This record gives sequence, structure tokens and C-alpha cells, in this order.
Amino acid sequence: MDHLDWKIVSLLERDGRISFAELADKVGLSKSPCWNRVQRLRDEGVISSFGARLDPASLGLGVQCHISVTIGFDAYSDFEKAVCNHPAIMECHTTAGSSDYLLRVYASSVEHLDDLLRHEISKLPGVQGSTTTICLKTIKNSGSLAGLAQNL
Repeated sequence: MDHLDWKIVSLLERDGRISFAELADKVGLSKSPCWNRVQRLRDEGVISSFGARLDPASLGLGVQCHISVTIGFDAYSDFEKAVCNHPAIMECHTTAGSSDYLLRVYASSVEHLDDLLRHEISKLPGVQGSTTTICLKTIKNSGSLAGLAQNL
């Protein structure tokens, strides 16, 4: 990636709704070459998608938590399929350490979270145990991957 690609991804990361005309102007290109660069960045997988960032609390999902999950050795495939189909699980990461996966989950209340943990997440294929950490306050939720990667 050259310096124009870095400018493009930084601007798009901050505002995915920016017009191609404005984006091109800000990076010093005409509209067509700018559009071509964005298409190439999408084709290469640098830009994975465009979308709106929603506020969970405004949608009635005021409880965010991280759940460390340990599963049985033979259940990885079934567990991952089930996680991908569960609407309350926003993210799932494999981990190294004392657990096998880290999930990010939203719930409408502590009671809703308790229900999710007892009746759904604990019953996902292969789950042997879990530890839940409830987030009290989000301090930062707007980091820049472009800024981090460009400075490596």
C-alpha cells in the first residue's frame, strides 16, 4: 500500500459514508482513480465491508460482556457453527491460555444475560465451562486499524 491507499483507508475508517468526490478531493485524486483504488482495496480484502456502527444501549442492549469459554476437544467445529448462528454473540475469538474462546455478548439486562448464560451459551456444543466479565463502561470503542498498521 502506498501513501494514497493509507489516506483512503484512514478516511473511510472514520467515515464510510464519505462520497467518492469528497474522498478523491481529500487524497488529491480525481474521482475515477480514487474509485479504482477503493475497489482494489476491497478486492484485496483490506476493506472488508461498509456499514453503520450502532449504539447498543440505544437499541435496548445495555449489558455488554465478555465470556471466556472452555470446550471439549472434539467439539470445536460444532461449537463454532453454533456460535456463528447465535444472534446475541457479536464476536468469537479463539484464544491461547486458560480458555478456548472469547465471546462478546450483548443483553438487555442482567436478567437477560443470566438467561442467555444458563439456557443458551452453557448449552452450546461442547461447552465445559465459562467465565463472564460484565463491562461497566466503555472507555474507547473507536480505535484506528489504519493508524496502527501504518505505524508498524
